[in-house]
Amino acid sequence: MYSLEEFDEAKTRVLKYILYKKRTENEIKTKFGKTYQEELLEDVIEYLKEAGYINDDEYVLKTVNQICALKNLSIKEIRYKLLAKGISKDKIDDYMSENRKEMLEYEEKSASTVAYKKSSSMEKEEIKNYLIKKGYTSDSIKKALD
Repeated sequence: MYSLEEFDEAKTRVLKYILYKKRTENEIKTKFGKTYQEELLEDVIEYLKEAGYINDDEYVLKTVNQICALKNLSIKEIRYKLLAKGISKDKIDDYMSENRKEMLEYEEKSASTVAYKKSSSMEKEEIKNYLIKKGYTSDSIKKALD
């Protein structure tokens, strides 16, 4: 068991960590897993979830929007980034299927942008192979190269 002071101290440290930058539940467990006993950390996480500071669904939404606004990645690369942050495969799949149309449009636009940027230094076949390696769908690659 732990004291109220220990709980408050842990809550404050975790809160500072997630207010600096939105984090996933998994990132918090990784960062503080060795610092605090498991029961205390679980209770702090539960408290912060109820208070709305930790929300993996919201994290997926914000992260995908940020990536779409700033980067040119395939859907597969976005999926890997979210998995690396400890987001469950189910949450990612749910988001991707709910926003399927937007994600496919984004990937086509992204593939076109990458193909355009690479066109000055690469042949069409090299660009195609590059896009395949990056995880773009064959439809997106075909549209980007036409």
